[in-house]
Amino acid sequence: MSTLAVHDHGLVHHEEGHEHHHKATFLNTYVFSQDHKMIAKQFLITGITMAFIGMCLSLLFRIQLAYPDKTFPLLETLLGRFAPGGRLSPDFYMSLVTIHGTIMVFFVLTAGLSGTFANLLIPLQVGARDMASPFVNMLSYWFFLAASIIMLSSFFVQKGPASGGWTVYPPLSALPKAMPGSAEGMTLWLVSMVCFIGSSLMGGINYISTVLNMRTKGMDLWKMPLTVWALFLTAVLGVLSFPVLVAGVVLLIFDRSFGTSFYLSDIVLNGTVQPFEGGSPILFEHLFWFLGHPEVYIIIMPAMGISSEVLAVNSRKPIFGYHAMVYSLIGIAVLSFIVWGHHMFVTGMNPFLGGVFMITTLIIAVPSAVKTFNWLATLWRGNIRFTPGMLFAIGMVSFFISGGLTGIFLGNSALDITLHDTYFVVAHFHLVMGSAAIFGMLAGVYHWFPKMFRRMMDERLGYLHFWITFIGAYLVFFPMHFMGLDGVPRRYYAFTEFPSMARWLSVNVFITWAAFMTGAAQIAFIVNFIYSIFWGKKTIQNPWQSNTLEWTAPIEHHHGNWIGEIPTVYRWPYDYSKPGADEDFIPQTVPFSQTMSSNLPHDFEDNPEGLEEYNKWTVTNKANEQVK
Repeated sequence: MSTLAVHDHGLVHHEEGHEHHHKATFLNTYVFSQDHKMIAKQFLITGITMAFIGMCLSLLFRIQLAYPDKTFPLLETLLGRFAPGGRLSPDFYMSLVTIHGTIMVFFVLTAGLSGTFANLLIPLQVGARDMASPFVNMLSYWFFLAASIIMLSSFFVQKGPASGGWTVYPPLSALPKAMPGSAEGMTLWLVSMVCFIGSSLMGGINYISTVLNMRTKGMDLWKMPLTVWALFLTAVLGVLSFPVLVAGVVLLIFDRSFGTSFYLSDIVLNGTVQPFEGGSPILFEHLFWFLGHPEVYIIIMPAMGISSEVLAVNSRKPIFGYHAMVYSLIGIAVLSFIVWGHHMFVTGMNPFLGGVFMITTLIIAVPSAVKTFNWLATLWRGNIRFTPGMLFAIGMVSFFISGGLTGIFLGNSALDITLHDTYFVVAHFHLVMGSAAIFGMLAGVYHWFPKMFRRMMDERLGYLHFWITFIGAYLVFFPMHFMGLDGVPRRYYAFTEFPSMARWLSVNVFITWAAFMTGAAQIAFIVNFIYSIFWGKKTIQNPWQSNTLEWTAPIEHHHGNWIGEIPTVYRWPYDYSKPGADEDFIPQTVPFSQTMSSNLPHDFEDNPEGLEEYNKWTVTNKANEQVK
């Protein structure tokens, strides 16, 4: 689409830009599309595929944890040399843990979540024809797909995929001969992450440019939905923090391939002293976690924005404390850059510096608590519609609260020394980051599926999917808190060698069966998703009676979103159940002059002419009532 067509609100230039796309082919419509709505679908389907693969990897290593001394011939049939005799090899077990974490954190909860909903919602909700640069937007998806393929291809190299945990700490990641997973698989991991970060940076710059420069007439920052605020701030976090990981990865490649010593010193490998000196693996930890903690919020903030929108729409109430919600998002974004050291309390950090990181970690809980309070207040006495999307949004709030409370323990440096690298940490981040973000993502899929595919998902399968997944996630991760409190370490291949840990074997069996039950529930979602794309009930234009701009666009997709002039925005996006209104929702495109009976003085804070007109109407209306 031409730049003129993207920026212009009129019909003439839109038609000129639209004509440019009339010669549609399969390739430029479905493969190399520059339409943000199609790119959103590509991100979503790729993200769901990667999520399914990541889930399967976790089920494989859960079998090992539940039955460490048993053999399963089927495993040898499926995995070959990685499961000799029907048992996972220790090296491959570590690889499964590493690739599972990498896929879920980066490829599902970063690209799959932000890539899908930033592409779908930002242009539609701010009133833009497309992204600022549709071509760069297309490239961001293809870099993401290339990164996904490279990451998965590591399963087919001779020594297997990368090992060392999803954080790939040196020296395991810096010495190709340290273990099988340190060889070609680790190189592919690093190359994949460079491609992934390139994708994230291209997408993030596009999202920021679109929000700042391409809002429709009347759409100021305080009229943007919370979804757009969350996605915008997420993009800012990514643009500022991902380059730091690139620097860390480049230095790691230098250590692996060119004999430098950025992260290595005093290394003995197979009895031979290596010629590395002067480096420090803690340098890599600083570089990794300077991205790694903003990454936590890169993951959870889009889910927060999505859940805020879904909760308000289905509670039929204005979101409670809109300005507080925006300021809390900004506070989280700023504070997320000065808390990374709480991942490093056990590295020998100066106690004073540890105290500083502890204080900032506890302070960042304040804006998170504000958001939680506002979500609960939005639900309070609402006329709630329990759609599948609404259930998943409420589930997101539940996981955020239960998982976030345990973060207070880990943010305390004295307690963290005991709990660090135990199952308590696994339980914490799988609830507050993993489960909460996935539930926010699923809330968005169910809520905006009609906008993406012009059909409705089946509600009965949606309810089945929610309840089994919600119960199953708690059954999987909640018992891990108690394992961690008893000192059970994470990433161990088998606990049967240690009597103090062997007593938790029955709990591991229980967790594994709960994990398989939760995994089976995802089949209901996959069936529902695929069936509904082709044969689901056709949607109406605004099935949820929502106020935001995306529901004013035609059901049939056009590259340009609206035929003719883009609608003008007059009000904020949360005018639900307003006293005096004819309906329980008032779209953003309805002028205040058409809703005089429901207008309030604060609606005209930035509109003195409108306030004057409202005051005149009020005086006239009162006079008429006195006459009657």
